[in-house]
Amino acid sequence: MQLTQFTDLGLRAVMRLAVSPVNERPSSRTIAEELAVSYTHMTKVITRLGELGIVDARRGRNGGLAITELGRTATVGWVVRKLEGLDEVVECDGANPCPLRHGCSLRSALRLAQDAFFASLDSLTIDDLAQPPTTNVLLALPRVRSEVLPTRTIGE
Repeated sequence: MQLTQFTDLGLRAVMRLAVSPVNERPSSRTIAEELAVSYTHMTKVITRLGELGIVDARRGRNGGLAITELGRTATVGWVVRKLEGLDEVVECDGANPCPLRHGCSLRSALRLAQDAFFASLDSLTIDDLAQPPTTNVLLALPRVRSEVLPTRTIGE
């Protein structure tokens, strides 16, 4: 089973936030730059993670991102289900129904495979994913410094 880039980025962002020191609240831009992904795409991912209660996103001077307790203890399977929005692996009914749908065993075989996939992810939490050696990799990501650019006056 292949996850969407959206889900992949969501998991990476939450893992990164899981190793952040308590007093650090990186911005969406910082996370995007550290993970070498599009800021626009990361913003959409962070928005969804906030809606799910996995990430606390605050604006303003003391703003930034932090993982919530739910984010730390949520199973990876739960997060993936929420980000992917998965019901069925294949769509047999709908606008253009499959002509095999009444006598095909593919749908049930794929459902069993999907259940096994999620069962393996349900045994892990986000905190489990952020344990060593992954912690070391996440902490070694190039940290982006928020440098204040010097102001220029007209005529310079």
